Amino acid sequence: MPRQVALPPTLPPRLIAREAAAAYVCVSPNTFDDLVARKVMPKPRRLSDKRLAWDVRELDAAADALPYDEETDVLDEGWAT
Repeated sequence: MPRQVALPPTLPPRLIAREAAAAYVCVSPNTFDDLVARKVMPKPRRLSDKRLAWDVRELDAAADALPYDEETDVLDEGWAT
């Protein structure tokens, strides 16, 4: 579904669909479903009878609460400078 024309193109969405929420936290949709079921990630908001969406602020808070991997001494090469 296209975004509202009235919104500036640089304004990110506040609520995002399941697939986008999974991508946002860098997991597959099935893994995301499991994280939601285990209450690691937040529950979705109900937009209508058939539409659910996740609040990116709640996803950020959940990601911030994830533990660090104490066994990893090397940064992911994607973050190397």
